[in-house]
Amino acid sequence: MSGKLENKVAVITGGSSGIGLATAKLFAQQGAKVAITARNRENLANAVNEIGYDALGVQGDVTTLADLDQLYTRVFQKWGKIDILVVNAAVYVLGPLSEFTEEMFDKVNDINFKGTFFTVQKALKYLNNGASVILTSSTVAEKGVPNHAAYAASKAAVRSLARSFSAELLDRKIRVNVLTPGPIDTPVFESVASSKEEAEAMKAGMGQFAPVKRVGMPLEMAKASLYLASDESSFMIGSELLIDGGIRTL
Repeated sequence: MSGKLENKVAVITGGSSGIGLATAKLFAQQGAKVAITARNRENLANAVNEIGYDALGVQGDVTTLADLDQLYTRVFQKWGKIDILVVNAAVYVLGPLSEFTEEMFDKVNDINFKGTFFTVQKALKYLNNGASVILTSSTVAEKGVPNHAAYAASKAAVRSLARSFSAELLDRKIRVNVLTPGPIDTPVFESVASSKEEAEAMKAGMGQFAPVKRVGMPLEMAKASLYLASDESSFMIGSELLIDGGIRTL
């Protein structure tokens, strides 16, 4: 039985852990030829082995345009043009307004905003007409949350890009949509905590903040991305799929 993405070529940035890795694994299981990119070589190699299905790993940084060129060249040389692009690479940088540094601000915007913009721009000549592009935002993009000002603004920018990109790419029938998660059980908590115990406490607290009283799982986000990537969402363009446990709505 063939999968929903049989013989489709899919590229996923930030694919070595969390949502990106879960998405890569599900897409491969559904028949896609999957390429992932990440900055850490060891994590990338481990993820490629975990994905299987002849997945391709390309080390690179989405803030470095030459790395994006290399990514798309490698994918094109191996499989040809791209049918699905999941722009997932991001960084979670938190801090109060009064203490937020220029370095912190530049880091969050270089990866989350600039990285998203140029990941799509550099892909244009490699995308098939009718391709699906999935950008990753966050439910805090439309909420006021302490310590999240720069991060939330960067994710609001991503939501805006989906509208503008879709309008520009209508003639090529390329659909650009946004996956908007709430708090998800990924290594991101450890990246902003000083210990594993603190990360677990933060995760539990965010779970209680959600009306469903838990954080989401990476596979739940991967299944949402599968919908956006497949022909099942063919009438969806410039839009948003909100999967946040009810945080924004309830």
